[in-house]
Amino acid sequence: MARARTSRRLLIATAFLSLIPLGGWWSWKRSGPLVQEATVLVKKGTTVDQIADQLEREGVIRSAAMFKLWARARKLQLLRGEYTMAPQASMSDVAGKLRRGEIHFTNIVLTPAMHAWSVQKRLKDFIPEEVFWTLWKSPRLARAAGFEHAENLEGLLAPATYRLHHALEPEEILLTMVEAFHQQVRPKLEGGALDPYRTLILASLAEKETNLPEEHPKVAGVYLKRLRIGMRLQCDPTSQYARWMTGDLRFTAPTPEDIRRPHRFNTYSVTGLPPTPIAIPSAAAIRAALDPDVTKDLFFVATGTGGHTFAPSLNDHNRNVGKYRKELKRQRSQKQKH
Repeated sequence: MARARTSRRLLIATAFLSLIPLGGWWSWKRSGPLVQEATVLVKKGTTVDQIADQLEREGVIRSAAMFKLWARARKLQLLRGEYTMAPQASMSDVAGKLRRGEIHFTNIVLTPAMHAWSVQKRLKDFIPEEVFWTLWKSPRLARAAGFEHAENLEGLLAPATYRLHHALEPEEILLTMVEAFHQQVRPKLEGGALDPYRTLILASLAEKETNLPEEHPKVAGVYLKRLRIGMRLQCDPTSQYARWMTGDLRFTAPTPEDIRRPHRFNTYSVTGLPPTPIAIPSAAAIRAALDPDVTKDLFFVATGTGGHTFAPSLNDHNRNVGKYRKELKRQRSQKQKH
């Protein structure tokens, strides 16, 4: 009888012990506590114990202790990044994402003609505004772009698509962009009539004056000719840029007030190029600044139907301005009829 009772106890104990790994497996595979999609950031220097505690604290997993045991057994190597966890993701699902390094990236596109304020808005989810403007004037970042004496990063970011995640530091993000500029754009600025930085500035003016690549050489040619004879460039986009530099961030066409404003960026009030580029220039604008189409033309004005009309004299230019105003009047009349 005693032997039978002992055998029964051993059987019960064996059955109980066999349930422990089964319970662990169930806990590992069961649906997690998340009720909606969540983002987990693994920042630089985060340890396995820290990420386990973070996952439990943020309600992604139920047991940090179990996660730590698994991570140590698998010698988990964490990849810094942003991870998206689905609702009810099991601990196994969460661990698998981290082990495979399934980082969630956001594509951020910088295009030609973008200026500081549009870049800041494009990056606002990744770089706090105050931090952005501090880094924008970083000598270290300007040096990384290849222009150590540039007063800010205007024009020094390569137009491209960047894959970002929120675990990146703000300076890292801008460093990636200026390094891309240094590799892809900086070498293409050599060999023009102006030094590389002034070539970049001239290219930015051509970029902002016309969105027709075929007109970039003629616009650059007019400005280069004016530079050579000491004539003010009178570039409308620089008067607009000067307005923004004063803190007036109305993103509207230049006004007569803008044109009259005394400012070092306003080429109506100062002679020569502005101190920095006023936007990201395209490859076509850079080629135009390197090889401008210098003719007798000293003036140009919009046609009102796309593109510009160029002229060698002020009298010719004034006639073209009259045609432009007539075209605008005609367009307004057409709109009123409809």
